[in-house]
Amino acid sequence: MLTAHYDSLLVSISLLVAILASYTALDMAGRINSTSEKSATWWLAGGATAMGIGIWSMHFIGMLSFNLPIPLGYDLGITFLSLLIAIVASGFALWRISQPQLPMMQLAGSAVLMGIAIASMHYTGMAAMRMEPGIEYDPLLFTLSVVIAITASGAALWIAFLLRRNTPHVKRSRAMAAVVMGIAIIGMHYTGMAAANFPIGSICSAAREGVGPGWLAIVVIVVTLAVLAIALLTSVLDARLESQTGKLVKSLALANQELTKQALQDNLTKLPNRTLLEDRLDQMLHKAVREQGRFAVMFIDLDGFKAINDSLGHHIGDLLLVDVAQRIRNSIRAQDTAARLGGDEFVMLIEVSEPEDAASVADKLCGMLNQPFQISQYNLGISASIGIAVYPEDGKTRHDLLIHADAAMYHTKSTGRNGYHFFETSMNTNAHNQLQLIQDLRAALEHKEFCLHYQPKFNTSDGIVVGAEALLRWQHPVRGMIAPGDFISLAEKTGLIVPIGEWVLDEACRQMRAWYDQGYTHWKVAVNLSSVQFSNDNLIDLVQSTLKRNNLPATCLMLEVTESTAMHNVEASLTILEKLVSLGVEISIDDFGTGYSSLLYLKRLPATELKIDRGFISDLAHGTDDASIVSAIVALGRSLNLRIVAEGVETGKQQEYLTTLGCDTLQGYFMGRPVGSEQFMAAIHAAEILQANPGSIPNPNIHGMQAI
Repeated sequence: MLTAHYDSLLVSISLLVAILASYTALDMAGRINSTSEKSATWWLAGGATAMGIGIWSMHFIGMLSFNLPIPLGYDLGITFLSLLIAIVASGFALWRISQPQLPMMQLAGSAVLMGIAIASMHYTGMAAMRMEPGIEYDPLLFTLSVVIAITASGAALWIAFLLRRNTPHVKRSRAMAAVVMGIAIIGMHYTGMAAANFPIGSICSAAREGVGPGWLAIVVIVVTLAVLAIALLTSVLDARLESQTGKLVKSLALANQELTKQALQDNLTKLPNRTLLEDRLDQMLHKAVREQGRFAVMFIDLDGFKAINDSLGHHIGDLLLVDVAQRIRNSIRAQDTAARLGGDEFVMLIEVSEPEDAASVADKLCGMLNQPFQISQYNLGISASIGIAVYPEDGKTRHDLLIHADAAMYHTKSTGRNGYHFFETSMNTNAHNQLQLIQDLRAALEHKEFCLHYQPKFNTSDGIVVGAEALLRWQHPVRGMIAPGDFISLAEKTGLIVPIGEWVLDEACRQMRAWYDQGYTHWKVAVNLSSVQFSNDNLIDLVQSTLKRNNLPATCLMLEVTESTAMHNVEASLTILEKLVSLGVEISIDDFGTGYSSLLYLKRLPATELKIDRGFISDLAHGTDDASIVSAIVALGRSLNLRIVAEGVETGKQQEYLTTLGCDTLQGYFMGRPVGSEQFMAAIHAAEILQANPGSIPNPNIHGMQAI
């Protein structure tokens, strides 16, 4: 037999190629498993080619490392056939491990098929030498090489199947597995080579017609390494791109989810908003029509929330709304819906069998909301006014059900609050009247239906009129004179208070300018600012331009701001008030004593006047709590160097007592009612005549102004 020997360098290179080919196979398996079905087909084809070339080149480099004492060569056709067998075997292996499951029986069968294919590749490659006489194989070693091929194939398939997922440490595991697989493949190859025996006198026919091993070794090594490197690099780059794409898709999904939440969810309470409520209401309508069922729409408005929000600030109000929302959420079932429309208005949609079911839910909800709320350091109490509309009795459309539930809620408000009412047809009239009033209010400015009445303010020391408060009236063409209490809240809710307030300020300044020209230069006209006007960004410019337009000295204008408005956002209020004072305008804190004030902030307000709320004056008598409160307010005002005004004076005893306490200015029906400017001046002139001739006509009242 011819004695063979091996090139140790090429043997080492063949081992490295086997390991690299194994790692490429494992990585390709991961790519096939993690991509879409369409992409997986391309990765399977590319992976089979790269893996087949890698395994074949390991075999071929091993062949090239084999030397005999005769010239050797290789038949290109047979060599190409061995390469094709390697690619097909690799494709089968990658397809097998890309399946969802790999039972042991299928694993065993696949290992046999792949092992035979690998052995076939090897012995086909050996046949490419076209030895004469033919190669003689040792049966034992031949069988052992096939067994090694089958065993190595089974191990490779199982390892590749286990490592196809992209787990945190998968790269390290694949590298270690590639070393084991590479050694197994090398073991099969060199066992097969050891099984070959070459008789003395053998010649290699391919040495004359085929390709020589010299330069072929270099070409095969370079091409193989290039193919494997490109395959691995492509896989790694694609994996990174897919990872980045996955992260981007996840980020976009989260952003889209967040946007959807914001579009359909109330930011504060996390309840559904109006948009989602309307969608849920449509769904309940379709279901009720389909199943001929019933459901109730419950409109909820919180009683007493505005006072808390105004006096303690938006922060406390928001926390209260969050707790209210949680209690409402706890009172409904999974199939029901609770939503926040805005402000302190909530809506519930509940499935019911009978209207009485809605009544029990409303009663339970009223009880829950009546329980005290512990917000920060405050123990707060509110209640709920609830209106209920039931499908189909009270409406068959989304619009009708919401309008009717709202009308029922307002009926609850008007009948004492803290309870619930079902919708009745008569309530539609009230809702229609309110809607009509809003429409009339929009047209009132254009049609010049507003007017101002003026109530005099008297100096307690000498009874002299020191100015007047401008009070808005609405001369409705059908309903007659409408007092502010009947339309101001609607004007604030609709935003109409801003243009109305501009008109009031302009008209009051115009009238004050007329009085100024008549010689009443010491008077001041007082104008009330609503909370909406006070927070309007245009307020300072409006006051400045109005004074300029009417050529009125700023000292003749006093702006009255309620205590709760001034204390709502103290720092912002200070900024606004200081700007107004810088114009020369005086500030009066109205309704003092009804809100929540901090003396620390109160002393910082650039006000010149405190106006005691009329609620403390109406029941004023010696020794009462109201008398103590008024006395304390007067003392507080004195300590802060503020003038004290008492409004709502309706009796002589009240006037006398307030004067004794030290109030600077009085205002009320006892001394003068609000009247139009002409009647106001007529009474002023009459009082001046009486004061000039005190003996001519009996003077039954204090200041001679009771006729006003």
